[in-house]
Amino acid sequence: MTHLAVGIDGSPDVDAVERAVRIAEDAGFAFVTFDDAGVEAGVLASYLALRTSRIGLAPTLHTTTTEPFHLATQLASLDHATLGRAAWVVGAPNSASALATIGRSPLGPQALRREVSDVVEVARALWDSWEDDAVIRDVATGRFLDADRVHHVNFTGDTFSVVGPLITPRPPQGQVVVLGSDTLDVTARLDVALVGPEVAGRAAAARADGAPLVFADVDVLIDETGTRTDTRASTDRLRHVGTTAGLRELLAGLAGTVDGVVLHPADLTIDLPLLADAFGGRPGPARTLRDVLGLPRPANRFTTVAGEGTP
Repeated sequence: MTHLAVGIDGSPDVDAVERAVRIAEDAGFAFVTFDDAGVEAGVLASYLALRTSRIGLAPTLHTTTTEPFHLATQLASLDHATLGRAAWVVGAPNSASALATIGRSPLGPQALRREVSDVVEVARALWDSWEDDAVIRDVATGRFLDADRVHHVNFTGDTFSVVGPLITPRPPQGQVVVLGSDTLDVTARLDVALVGPEVAGRAAAARADGAPLVFADVDVLIDETGTRTDTRASTDRLRHVGTTAGLRELLAGLAGTVDGVVLHPADLTIDLPLLADAFGGRPGPARTLRDVLGLPRPANRFTTVAGEGTP
């Protein structure tokens, strides 16, 4: 089965984004991704959490400009608010202008890779810092949680350290679904690797590096008359400018190579409804995003092994 998702890029209009997400949800798409074109992506996803009921919400949150503890907390809270539909597109802006906002300078390639890897690792550790049964709500003793099931993560990286634990219980999915480009060089830490041109080779490499799922990123402009032009400058996505039938052929060709496709419509008001009509299906019941994607709920790294303490 090839999963279809929608990438919502470059729209500063919250109402337009909400309308687009509703179209994608009603069409049965697996999830939507957001960038920071207008409202900060995590805030936008939180706004949409209670305005949706089935579709996964995947904001782009940045490892290089966001405090890791806050990032992990924001995503865990989103997973609770959506009852298990949260995902995270790992962002890593490294330009002088982006990093100047927090008083940093651009990182070298190896330092950038280590920072991204460390942030993903500490987020995953923090999501596990509460065991699933840590909250006991014992009225008789007045105990809300079992402190022995809430853990410090004691993480030390090259540029930051985090003691933990998280300030929220473990997310409903156990681990929020983590997506990121294969170019980040942290594929082993992802749930879904996003690949662009040269799909076959990159998908094979991502699987070899440990990615459970691989999705292709595709810029899409539906043009049945040959009169529209896509002016986007993305350099790391496949591109389809043409008919619905042509896109169907492209997706059929990718089906044996990737597990899903993120479709990035050029115009939310024109292309997204066309994509929904052509490729949407009957929306299924409300489920966690992991269930939709066929990803297992991970075991907690801190869960006590009977008679043996913690691993």
